Amino acid sequence: QVQLAESGGDLVQAGGSLSLSCESSGRLYSRYVTAWFRQAPGKEREFVAAISDNGDDTYYSDSVKARFTISRDSTKNTVNLQMNSLEPEDTAVYYCAVAFKGSYNSYEYDYWGHGTQVTVSS
Repeated sequence: QVQLAESGGDLVQAGGSLSLSCESSGRLYSRYVTAWFRQAPGKEREFVAAISDNGDDTYYSDSVKARFTISRDSTKNTVNLQMNSLEPEDTAVYYCAVAFKGSYNSYEYDYWGHGTQVTVSS
């Protein structure tokens, strides 16, 4: 069983930066992908970024591509999301998730954290 725990959410002004972390516990015995999704009030959960288990491949949604960076620290079992130039539209609960194949679809992810709130004020 894999457990995921997000941290780092906060209130920040537009144009500011924030770093989220996803710490995982438990073992995965096959190839997997770790992703960040987000869900704003009244909206569907949407893909933000993903990284392969070896850190070699990263994927981003068009809306965050030039501003967010996903990275993996295997020594700490964490996946980080560095968010720069934040906009009010980035306000959402951010979730960490793991899937056994790369996907932009939330329903293909098997493990989820409880989420961390990011609020960007204008």
